[in-house]
Amino acid sequence: MTPPIAMLALVTDAFGGRGGIAQYNRDLLSSLAGNQTISSIAILARYAPDQFVLPARIKQMPPRPSRIAYALCAFRIALREPVDVVFCGHLHIAPLAVLIAYLCRAKLIVQMHGVESWTQPTFLRRRATEAANLILCVSRCTRACVLSWAAIAPEKVVVLPNTVGDCFTPGDSSTLRSVWGLQGKRVLLSVGRLDTRERYKGHDLIIPLIPRLVSAGHDVVWVVVGEGDDLPRLKSLARDLGVMDRVRFTGALKQETLVDAYRMADLFVMPSTGEGFGIAFLEAMASGTPAIGLAVGGALDALADGELGTAVAETEFESALLRALAQPKPVENLPTVVRRRFGREPFAARALAAVHRLTEAA
Repeated sequence: MTPPIAMLALVTDAFGGRGGIAQYNRDLLSSLAGNQTISSIAILARYAPDQFVLPARIKQMPPRPSRIAYALCAFRIALREPVDVVFCGHLHIAPLAVLIAYLCRAKLIVQMHGVESWTQPTFLRRRATEAANLILCVSRCTRACVLSWAAIAPEKVVVLPNTVGDCFTPGDSSTLRSVWGLQGKRVLLSVGRLDTRERYKGHDLIIPLIPRLVSAGHDVVWVVVGEGDDLPRLKSLARDLGVMDRVRFTGALKQETLVDAYRMADLFVMPSTGEGFGIAFLEAMASGTPAIGLAVGGALDALADGELGTAVAETEFESALLRALAQPKPVENLPTVVRRRFGREPFAARALAAVHRLTEAA
């Protein structure tokens, strides 16, 4: 029988954090903590701007935004507390994580998400990756990229895709449509950070399409959920193209409003060329809204190669959008199929199996 495992998680953010990486860390660590074979998980995060509640067997230290303070705290933990497994939640932290794992005589898991690992990293990050006992990747694309630059046995590099929260379910969204004045409109929805460093998400591709969608007879409104420093540029682009009255920038939304937004939309659109996975695809489809993305990167995994959502080449995106808008919003078992493949239970089983395989090999 495997003895209880004490874990130390070195992450950019987890509980109290924002964005897909923080959500993945919360999902993974919560799933592991829910199993009796994990005795404790200590989390050291750099950022935690929001309030949070921790699951049992998880503790999270106060955030250390400073790199030096973060590293010093990690070394203090390594010297004072027993640690069996070090989980490194981001490639950029891997050089520190490998030192902490060495001091603790612990196994090392390094998490890979998307663009940060799609090109060969610095020497120290590459060597830290190669020293890991297990690499978790959110998609097949990310796994292939890691294997292209890391000298590591392929069986140590495992795909563990994102999971979708239980709150994302179909439901009535007429109230939100009324509040936002969208009755009778065909609503396109995008969810993601509006960051100048993440323009690969494809917001620029959608704005020029709006006049052509309207000319084709579709009374569309594009709702954009998210915040970031690229917002002024996107607003300016919408004004220049004369479609500002058909674009609604909502900023960040509370979770209950976000769920209603997913339910309300006729179509979720994210023509991103740089998604490590694309959890927003899952959230939309689990809420009953069909999704369209590009057949690039990790989006293919989230869209199940076109089995769950539509995955097309960039040159075919407009025509795919027009075909989808020509049809009423489908009423089918999409949420059930999405949860069967990406729900909490299959995710937790895969995560625990990966960790147990690691510790049993020891």
